[in-house]
Amino acid sequence: MKQKSMYLINIVLALGLLLGACAPTAPTESPVVQQQTVPPVEQPTAEPSPTPIPEKPNVTKITFWHSMGGDIGGKAIPQIANDFNASQDQCYLVYTYQGTYDDSLNKLKAGLQSGDTPTVIQLFDIATRLMIDLDVTLPVQTYIDKENYDVSDLEPNVLAYYTVNGMQYSMPFNTSTPMLYYNKDMFKAAGLDPEKPPRTFEDFAEAARALTQKDASGKTTVYGGAFAVYGWFFEQFLAVSGGYYVNNENGRKGIATEATFNSPEGVAILDWWKSMYDEGILANYGRATVDTRNAFLAGQTAMFIDSTAVLRGVMDGAAGKFEIGTAFLPRPNEKAFETAGTVIGGGSVWIMKDRPVEEQDCAWEFIKFLSSPEQQAYWQTMSGYFPMRISAYEHPLSVEWRTKYPQFQTAIDQLHAAPNNTVTQGGLIGVFPTARQTIEGSIEEVLAGLATPQESLDKAAATVTQAIVDYNASMGLH
Repeated sequence: MKQKSMYLINIVLALGLLLGACAPTAPTESPVVQQQTVPPVEQPTAEPSPTPIPEKPNVTKITFWHSMGGDIGGKAIPQIANDFNASQDQCYLVYTYQGTYDDSLNKLKAGLQSGDTPTVIQLFDIATRLMIDLDVTLPVQTYIDKENYDVSDLEPNVLAYYTVNGMQYSMPFNTSTPMLYYNKDMFKAAGLDPEKPPRTFEDFAEAARALTQKDASGKTTVYGGAFAVYGWFFEQFLAVSGGYYVNNENGRKGIATEATFNSPEGVAILDWWKSMYDEGILANYGRATVDTRNAFLAGQTAMFIDSTAVLRGVMDGAAGKFEIGTAFLPRPNEKAFETAGTVIGGGSVWIMKDRPVEEQDCAWEFIKFLSSPEQQAYWQTMSGYFPMRISAYEHPLSVEWRTKYPQFQTAIDQLHAAPNNTVTQGGLIGVFPTARQTIEGSIEEVLAGLATPQESLDKAAATVTQAIVDYNASMGLH
């Protein structure tokens, strides 16, 4: 079994290099040269990390690799580790920041070859298919069944993403969805009702048109809206449109073998995006979501979309300047609100198979601790991510936090409004990072006028389909 896993890892490493080389880059005449200037935003001083509590004698030490940077990784993770280590005498958790999700996954691939692996690792949602296929983790379902662990209090729409063929492979950790953020003051100034944000694609375009401002020379000073060129946003617009990213119902009813995002639903998204960009009512600040967010805080755009997890930062950044509103991600039409919804994003924690049993047992104890109502409420207040335990919303910390940031209720309502089906459960493919880069290249190509939405998505679908075929062949998937 170990030899097979190592063989697969070597194949995936080689395949990753190949697919990375094949991933399209921004076209030469891309809108990169037309991006609006992003204003500098003062960054808050990071709070000092809590001092780790001393290790007790005769305990099982476990390692936790995570990808939470900034104050979340500097304060929340250390505090959670301290609380866990103080809560019992059998296990001691040591945490290590590994960089971005991609960095962590690459370090894991290397570690599987060298034997340097953690006990628990946090990985992004789109690594799910790859981790299952590599067969290097112990599914948390093993412990759920062994202990008859009650999952009825965990968010079903969140668990569904990490459950494949009836088996839950990892435990959700940091979970978010995208939503619409808007400047209520600008809505009022434009004669729009700040309590009635746009719900459909058409509504959004109309509001963006009314919110766009120009100076006496005709130069745009405020754009009605702005979307970062981010593959995750395309996936979300596709999901709320009821479209599948790949065949076999997003790979949930069978192994995905073909990209299907070049469907009418996918084309309609880029048609809408392109039409607003050409009209000059939708800004482009590039691929980095933080640049679009900073433009919003600087008053350069009235609406943007981003993760629910950035709410706290956005609210704090706008404090004293303007009032923020939040709304569901726009849908193509009103009917879509009844039949489709957003896909969860973020990451989950996995237990590594090659670690000693006593470490795996401690990993499970840590995961249960992490999933408790108290820790989930604390995690919400520190990070802005959803609690994955429903009862956590009743905890005083969560109640107090939502009182301070009432706009977060939109995120909760949107999560609960999404039907739990194969559209909202998200696509399962082993080459998702490559697919996202490919889509981002397509968006830039369309905005630059180098191809129609249908032409560009057809080309992207062919690229991603070939990547899926190559991956499936390397893994022996049929």
